[in-house]
Amino acid sequence: MTPVGSPVTEEVFLQKGSKQVAAGYIIYGTSTMLVYTTGEGVNGFTLNPAIGTFYLSHPQMQFPEHGRIYSVNEGNYIHFQQGIKNYIKYCQLEEGDRPYTSRYIGSLVSDFHRNMIKGGVYLYPKSSKNPNGKLRLLYECNPMAFLAEQANGKASDGFSRIMDISPTELHQRVPFVCGSRAMVNKVEDFMRDSQHS
Repeated sequence: MTPVGSPVTEEVFLQKGSKQVAAGYIIYGTSTMLVYTTGEGVNGFTLNPAIGTFYLSHPQMQFPEHGRIYSVNEGNYIHFQQGIKNYIKYCQLEEGDRPYTSRYIGSLVSDFHRNMIKGGVYLYPKSSKNPNGKLRLLYECNPMAFLAEQANGKASDGFSRIMDISPTELHQRVPFVCGSRAMVNKVEDFMRDSQHS
């Protein structure tokens, strides 16, 4: 850490996500919600616009272990790695509790929020167009990963925990898979299997 009274250096920011102490977002729609964690679960507060006060409306938010929604920009399907393509086909296959529902708003926070409430997985994988992924590790993926883990979810780059990645630059991009634990595990299974085939 930078000593008190001295200028902040870039190294202060280049820390693993596991070092975070808080994360959150505000989501706007028919109502306005503040959702945040300080490492002891995730709580959601809804704004009462009549008096300008947020009320605890969603205490201890949790991802369902399993979900039925997958969120990915399927317009980029042709550019995805084979493991992601295989997972998308798995989601679309009519078998058991599938096919899953495809829901992609295109806003990380909105897709994350819906999936946390209803159960689902969000994918922004690397592709031939974005070989390192598109989302930024430090200020997009790590905060959402912290929220996910505090809400019984999981966040991964397709192979390993997002918050264990050691950043090397401020705007570093990484692949991102986040959501209901069982669904993220299944994506990782498909990614590993595709490496061996």
